[in-house]
Amino acid sequence: MPAAPDETTARLGAGGDEVRYDVVGMGNALVDVIAHASDGFLDDQGLVKGSMTLIETERAVELYGALDGAVEMSGGSAANTVCGIASFGGVAAYVGKVDSDDLGRVFGHDMRAVGVAFRGGRDRQDLPTGRCVIVVTPDAERTMNTYLGVSSTLSVDDVDDDVVASSAVLYMEGYLFDRDEAKAAFRHAADVSHRHGRTVSLTLSDSFCVERHRDDFRALVAESVDLLFGNEDELRALYSTDSFDEAVDRLRSECSLAVVTRGPQGCVIVTADETVPVEAVPVDEVIDTTGAGDLFAAGFLHGFTTGRDLVTCARLGSVAAAEVIGHVGPRPLVELHTLAGHV
Repeated sequence: MPAAPDETTARLGAGGDEVRYDVVGMGNALVDVIAHASDGFLDDQGLVKGSMTLIETERAVELYGALDGAVEMSGGSAANTVCGIASFGGVAAYVGKVDSDDLGRVFGHDMRAVGVAFRGGRDRQDLPTGRCVIVVTPDAERTMNTYLGVSSTLSVDDVDDDVVASSAVLYMEGYLFDRDEAKAAFRHAADVSHRHGRTVSLTLSDSFCVERHRDDFRALVAESVDLLFGNEDELRALYSTDSFDEAVDRLRSECSLAVVTRGPQGCVIVTADETVPVEAVPVDEVIDTTGAGDLFAAGFLHGFTTGRDLVTCARLGSVAAAEVIGHVGPRPLVELHTLAGHV
């Protein structure tokens, strides 16, 4: 089981290799289009509340045109996480694929502006930069419709081995796991990371995504993942059970360390020997749950790469999640390092 590294091991890998980045994220590089709408809008558009649906170009244009007052910003799950790590004061990099179009240039600029190292992969002139249309209803639930565009074509050739090798933690986004080329890129990056004595982590991302690729996810978790992130719905989907306790028992036999979020109930840390509950940070009003899991992972990984104990890592995750659900959008509005002192 990987333990939280001390200050030395966080900066050194196998053979004393120097670490340049605390975390490198790998995922779908998307531009988020976020708008508030009623439950009636979901019904009119045939959307399933709380789901993530993959859409094609025509549907993306249709939904975008139906929304009023949308906010646009660079996004993507793992991209949100590494931006959160940078906000905590960590050093992060990102591997994702954008086109050399306007949205691709905006995405790259946004990432570098917050201090995240980024390169956009090999150019593909035939596919535009991806985008995610996020509808937030009055109960703060988010319903996502994602046009992946060029982001989904990420392959082994797009992985920067030097960046992965020099990162203390590799963080992979389950949303990217839909194509065989991406699955190969995940396994390649995990192999590079392990060869250099690093920690490989994965977020399950979405229960619908898990159900589509359950066997491949199970194999990846058992063979390549040291640290797993997910919520309770995703965990139950991974092990095809309605019982949370049963899913946890099966998880601990396949993965040495996992953190499972449970909304207002907080989270549980799962190791081979124990399950440790950690309370959530109270929030006065939940405005938008978009990015809650992404920022939780950011806080946990920041603690993990700076030698904190696992409970403190989870509390840092809860602090970051509490900040982001208090406003619209998946990125923090304050520098998270200013909140870390309260943990």
